[in-house]
Amino acid sequence: MDNQPNQAIDFSSVLASAVHDMKNSLCMLIQSIDTLSVNQQDPEQAKELASIHYEASRLNTNLLQMLSLYRVEKDQLPLFVEEHHIYDLVEELVEKNRFYAQSKAIDIDVCVDEDLEWFVDANLVGNLLNDVFVNALRYTKDKIRFDAKIIDERLHISISDNGNGYPQHMLNSNELPMQELDLGNNRTGLGLFFARIIASAHTNKSRSGEIKLANNGQLGGSVFTLILP
Repeated sequence: MDNQPNQAIDFSSVLASAVHDMKNSLCMLIQSIDTLSVNQQDPEQAKELASIHYEASRLNTNLLQMLSLYRVEKDQLPLFVEEHHIYDLVEELVEKNRFYAQSKAIDIDVCVDEDLEWFVDANLVGNLLNDVFVNALRYTKDKIRFDAKIIDERLHISISDNGNGYPQHMLNSNELPMQELDLGNNRTGLGLFFARIIASAHTNKSRSGEIKLANNGQLGGSVFTLILP
């Protein structure tokens, strides 16, 4: 019997396709959890559902990041920059994670002018901020605050919490070139790398977006700031 010729397999494309399918399945799972939670009367079961919802959302965010990074590597990352109300973008994130926040008795304060508009890719920026928000939900004590304002003709969106703040290695990583980031380092790796790519993809008049990490914010804990030109 003749040997079959070897066929080259583009594993990265196969992985990207698998990630896309897994992301769709997770979205269906999250929707099912939302439906179950509406009619859940038992406090303990409601708390367990909230935890499952949180972990599924985190996994979905990670898959979105992997898919976006694959597209960056292939120079195929679509960027659809349009004018959006920033308040609506933030409120959507809060609503998406309200179930978990309520189960943990976390108070969320949105200090964003409802008339504030800016040119952003709402999908990519929404995914970026959602990842930061989800981390804040995990590490805060009981408070999270969103702020957005224009400074020096750039949009600053901040997420603050009253947790213990960023560890020093994360603050150090904020100053490193992207090629030197340690992608295997828990909170420092993929999320931070993704955030910086999405921020820098937003450009205007030779200015690029950036992110900043800090501690001792208005709530006493960590502060993540996305700055877009």
